[in-house]
Amino acid sequence: MATQSTFFRTPETPAAEPFALRREAPRTERDRCKLRVFPHEDVVFYCKKIDNSRLVREADPRAGGACWTVIGAATLVLAFLTCILTPNVMNRVAGYKLESLRAEAQTLADERRTLELQEANRLSPERLDKLARRQNLVTPTANQVIHLENTGESKVAMVNK
Repeated sequence: MATQSTFFRTPETPAAEPFALRREAPRTERDRCKLRVFPHEDVVFYCKKIDNSRLVREADPRAGGACWTVIGAATLVLAFLTCILTPNVMNRVAGYKLESLRAEAQTLADERRTLELQEANRLSPERLDKLARRQNLVTPTANQVIHLENTGESKVAMVNK
C-alpha cells in the first residue's frame, strides 16, 4: 500500500523507494518534457489463490431456532392475510358467477323465444294444410269416423258394423 509520503510527494522531491533498484535515474535538472510521477506508481498488486475446499463449516445452534421462528411468523402472517382477503375474493367470485348466470339466462331466454317462434310457424294451420295437400291427406267422411264409447269397462274400442 502507499504511504502518506508517497501519496503526497511532489514531482520536485523524489520519494525513497523500498526497493534496491530505482526505475529512473535521479534528475539533476528539471526537464519540461518529462512526465511527472503518478501516484501509487510503486504499488504492486499480487493475487493469491486461496483454496477453502478443506474447510468445514460449523453448525450454528441458534440458526435452527431462528429459522423456525421465521417460518412460524410467516405462517401467521399468511393465515392473517388469508382471513382478511378471503371474503373479498369470494365476493368477487360470486359476482363473476352471478354475471355469467345472468348472461346464460339471457341466452336461454333468446333461445326460448326462437324455439317458440319456430313452433308457432310449424303448427300454423296454413303450413299444416300445405303438408296435408302434399301428402294427399283429406278430411275423413262421416262413415270413416269411429266414435269410442266410454263405458268404464276395460275394452279399448268397439267397432259397430
